[in-house]
Amino acid sequence: MIGNYALNQYVSITFSEDKGIAYLQFSKKDENFSCSSEDLESFLNSHNIRYGIQRDIVQRISSNPEEYFFNRVPIAIGDPAVNGTDGRVVLTIDMEEDRKPLEKADGKVDYKDLVRLHNVKKGQLIARKILPMPGKSGNTVTGEEIPYKAGKDAHFKVGKNVLIDQDETSMYAAMDGLVTLTEKGKVNVFPVYEVNGDVDYSTGNIDFVGTVVIRGNVLTGFTVKSAGDIRVVGGVEGAELISGGSIEIAGGIIGYNKGLVSAGKNVKVSFIQDGNVVAGEDVIVSQSIMHSNIRAGRDVLCNGSKGLIVGGVVQAGERVVARTIGNTMSTATAIEVGVVPELRNEINDLRLELRQLLENEDKTNKALYLLNQLANNGQLAPDKVALRVKLNATKQSHMREEKRIKERVLEIERMLEDTVRARVEVVKTIYGGSKIVIGRYTRFVKDPTERVVFIYSEGDITLAPYV
Repeated sequence: MIGNYALNQYVSITFSEDKGIAYLQFSKKDENFSCSSEDLESFLNSHNIRYGIQRDIVQRISSNPEEYFFNRVPIAIGDPAVNGTDGRVVLTIDMEEDRKPLEKADGKVDYKDLVRLHNVKKGQLIARKILPMPGKSGNTVTGEEIPYKAGKDAHFKVGKNVLIDQDETSMYAAMDGLVTLTEKGKVNVFPVYEVNGDVDYSTGNIDFVGTVVIRGNVLTGFTVKSAGDIRVVGGVEGAELISGGSIEIAGGIIGYNKGLVSAGKNVKVSFIQDGNVVAGEDVIVSQSIMHSNIRAGRDVLCNGSKGLIVGGVVQAGERVVARTIGNTMSTATAIEVGVVPELRNEINDLRLELRQLLENEDKTNKALYLLNQLANNGQLAPDKVALRVKLNATKQSHMREEKRIKERVLEIERMLEDTVRARVEVVKTIYGGSKIVIGRYTRFVKDPTERVVFIYSEGDITLAPYV
């Protein structure tokens, strides 16, 4: 039998980086090698291995060492730490409204009454907090404790007209109304204002502190503002809808290149034509987006049965998904992802501002050059002296402004580089005439391409198959 010292000549021990696993490997192959299980365990102990020894493998090595001459085998395996799970807040009411036609007492069905809202009563439980689960520490093979990461406690995001109980585990409605999520996930209860028809000259513009439900259309030139959600059973023409929460339009948007639909959270609509739409989070379109300007803080999803995006500009902070982009006529269609649209628009405005500033600075420098030449020759009139002082002050102001703009452009460009989650997913076809922008990189599509995903990789926009 071979003792500890001699074993060192035949086998070596290595550890994983976190010492969660110890590996045994033969450094010398000798058919006459033999050792007992006790000797091998003693050898492991001499290498400070105290925990998780795989005794079945130890036994196997001692009886059939030649099986392991050419392999590195885990000889001890520790227990990984199990991190705790984070707490979370769960809504106790269904946020999806009932869309079945209303059946009346006499059995008749009212197909006009499609949107019925699940209102809550004052004092009703609307959300509860689930506490974080504790974790469990682990052990390295050397017997040291591996600490676990504790789960984080969740916190209610308190909006308007809600109350938290003393234990801070439950949220209740402080009034009768409709539960509405607004920016950054705040939970609110808003009163509901219903219009049983169109928003037109008979109703005038609407500006309401709660949720607005319109059971008809919103006509061109009218405005609907809401601190909560806006639900429109009909369609929206060239009107202005501004919501602190989400906007849902059953009949679609025909914008006539005017008006605006803007939501703090999501915009959900069947189609958009010649429209302007802005959403803090997602724009979800079931049919088509045509010749429109769309901006979403997170995703634009247009992947329903039709799922067409053609013409206009679609901007998303993270992702655009569509069945078809562009058309056979190569209509110019721009899809931009990878940065919050406001930042992309800001950098374009800054570059325009910088160009104008440099043009003005050039004019100022030329005028100063002439005045300085006159001053050197002693021919500078008193009124020109004042002009020279003014132009010098203007030049200094231009230089300060130029520095500010360049610093902000650089800051945004760094943000544009962060394109890890940015992607454009084409479920069916993208046609020539389409332009894909990811971060600050651009790719023009020349030929029709089927089922593809555009992503940023190593300084360029690359294509991957859509699966």
